[in-house]
Amino acid sequence: MRKLDKAINIEDLRKMARKKLPAPLFNYIAGGSDDESNVDGNTDAFDSVKLVPEYLVDVANIDLSVKVLGREISMPLLLAPTGMSRLFHHDGETAVCKAAAAAGTYYALSTVGSTTIEDVAAASDGPKCFQIYVMKDRSLTREFIQRCKDVNFDSLILTVDIPVAGYRERELRYGFTMPPKLNLAGLVGFAAKPAWVYHTLTHAPARLANVAHKIPQGSSQSTSLMKYIASQFDPSVSWDDMAWMISEWGGPFAIKGILSAADARKAVDIGVSAIMVSNHGGRQLDGALSAFEALGPIVDAVGGQCEIICDGGIRRGTHVLKALARGATACSIGRPYLFGLAAAGQAGVAKALALLRAEIERDMALLGCRTIGEISGKHIS
Repeated sequence: MRKLDKAINIEDLRKMARKKLPAPLFNYIAGGSDDESNVDGNTDAFDSVKLVPEYLVDVANIDLSVKVLGREISMPLLLAPTGMSRLFHHDGETAVCKAAAAAGTYYALSTVGSTTIEDVAAASDGPKCFQIYVMKDRSLTREFIQRCKDVNFDSLILTVDIPVAGYRERELRYGFTMPPKLNLAGLVGFAAKPAWVYHTLTHAPARLANVAHKIPQGSSQSTSLMKYIASQFDPSVSWDDMAWMISEWGGPFAIKGILSAADARKAVDIGVSAIMVSNHGGRQLDGALSAFEALGPIVDAVGGQCEIICDGGIRRGTHVLKALARGATACSIGRPYLFGLAAAGQAGVAKALALLRAEIERDMALLGCRTIGEISGKHIS
């Protein structure tokens, strides 16, 4: 892993991922909707405030631990749900959940993941949550909840910002859509990465593992599964559906995709444990608020009645500290660990987490804070 040793930040892992992945897949990770203003904008938003350090503080011992969604984790950073991880490395979600467990933090498995709920549970004893949608077929939603109960997942995350899919032009340019319809540019992109093609062909094909049983025997191709899951997204979902799901689950429950203080207040009143402030990584409504921009008003509206997770644009430890100073309980990442996964599988995910952990710890010392609880609004200006 000598190449991996050369990665000194998340941007280095992004460059490694770009070298490893066929162009359609790299652009699937890196791209967003419409003009993609939120993809870089989510990160740039952290520049709107500056850190205010305090010195002559004994920072010989730094404690990064925090409690989120019912579990104590080793640092204020969770691994957010991302779809079809085995497209980016043949070990997929299994590699990611093992790296998260080794780092002592949460892993969130996506409904559109390429590994089953049961296999993720068997692979890791670390904190785990399942990211869920309210499907048109409510029996499928109920089935997911029961399966998570059966294998002792810790919490659920309901994603609410995808009543319809965002318009992702970069994917259209390469023909990498749901279902895939590769054009010439896409095919050339795959042909240019023979190592990825070899590993993909010599391992079980990636598929939407948690809905595979919904497709009749003999027709379980990825395209059929993708068409099925796309048909199950329900644009009529309401707050009543979320209330039903919280009751059905009966444990720690987060809502993901909130940018409005009014929505945050409704979520608290219905009984969520946590709000994930997120614009879906810039992949849904282009030009929406970034998570960091939306964070302050949501923190004020919630008034400490639930946990707040800042999701989107995190690339540095200082980004995490700024979100915590603005009132977040923790942050979550998607692209950074996918870059690590694509670069080197489980070791690459571990590298991404180690880099960010080291930055958070070092930056807390430089800020003059020994625990996460000491970080507050006085540390930003």
